[in-house]
Amino acid sequence: MQADIKLDTLGYFCPMPIILTSKKIKELTPGQVLEVISDDEGIKKDMPAWCETTGHAMVGMEEENGTDKTIYKAYVKKAG
Repeated sequence: MQADIKLDTLGYFCPMPIILTSKKIKELTPGQVLEVISDDEGIKKDMPAWCETTGHAMVGMEEENGTDKTIYKAYVKKAG
């Protein structure tokens, strides 16, 4: 999945990835895609719920299993 901007929230746990996403997405123009990188499994539920609440579109979720932890990549398209 291709993103316009990346937001690294590794090491942050709920609700920080969502709070940081909320701040960052304000910097984007409508239609741009934000990639949120997290190691908090909660993002799998939290990000779709946040998108539904705010009107932004959840366009993808990827999981990468590393040796010591799983990395989640959520893709959010800014509403406009």
